[in-house]
Amino acid sequence: MAFPATRLRRLRKTGLLRALVRETELSVGHLVYPMFVVPGSERRRPIASMPGIDHLSIDGAVDEAGAAQALGIPAVLLFGLPPHKDEQGSGAWDDEGIVQLAIRAIKASHPDLLVIADLCLCEYTSHGHCGVLRDDGVVDNDATLELLARTALSQAEAGADAVAPSDMMDGRVGALRGVLDEHGLAETPVIAYSAKFASAFYGPFREAADSAPQTGDRRGYQMDPANALEAVREAKLDADEGADIVMVKPALPYLDVIRRVKDETGMPVAAYNVSGEYAMVKAAAERGLLDERAVVLEALTGIRRAGADIVITYHAKDVATWLR
Repeated sequence: MAFPATRLRRLRKTGLLRALVRETELSVGHLVYPMFVVPGSERRRPIASMPGIDHLSIDGAVDEAGAAQALGIPAVLLFGLPPHKDEQGSGAWDDEGIVQLAIRAIKASHPDLLVIADLCLCEYTSHGHCGVLRDDGVVDNDATLELLARTALSQAEAGADAVAPSDMMDGRVGALRGVLDEHGLAETPVIAYSAKFASAFYGPFREAADSAPQTGDRRGYQMDPANALEAVREAKLDADEGADIVMVKPALPYLDVIRRVKDETGMPVAAYNVSGEYAMVKAAAERGLLDERAVVLEALTGIRRAGADIVITYHAKDVATWLR
């Protein structure tokens, strides 16, 4: 028995109409490209766990940022690896630190590119945790807030267009907003990693950033992957403290969280398509197990469909090329 074509089936079969009625758009303008900046003069050095992503000297970062901008990518997110680490992570707020130098250099060469500074101590501490440790090995939340505020001020004064605290300390958005406002930087947005889960998907990043904890783990301050209501509460708290954008990290295992955060906060939402998500696709594509282009575009469209206004992804340059 033949069934008559439905309206939806007729639209799906007509290419131009299919594009016109598509519910979710993925464009280059939604993407942020993360970069790893390191000391030295070697312009780029491949990161083994993240094929296609490199450690970049400041000159290399300027070139890479320019290449991203030329593809239409509106923003980059900077992570820094300092030449030396210590217990407090003092390289994070050093006015001549690696991220601060990179911000100045990129903004000097590409003034119209949005430069976001990741704000955390884990890349700078000798122990690999996101804050100051007490004698019992537990992160001291309140002592850490002062150092995060110093870091935000240093990054903003270096020219960062936005700061993105990724530490998950309680009260950190309010602390950052307060110090920025006090120093005449009220226009600097805070992009808060509001729902950052204690995820197994961060492995390649921790190798790239040399930021794995030397002892213990981060479950005491990052979120339990089982908790979605808590994610909404965290996002609302950050919004109340002055966050301009809230973020969910990782993205693909937490699409339901992205949707709930979007619906219940009404805030602009960023989602971080993290290193493990990136590396899995790359590994499968290298073995010929899937079509990388099709899978990435489908995955990022799914993140957008879930409610993300901004997608931070290591695939950004590839996607920009494909969409062209």
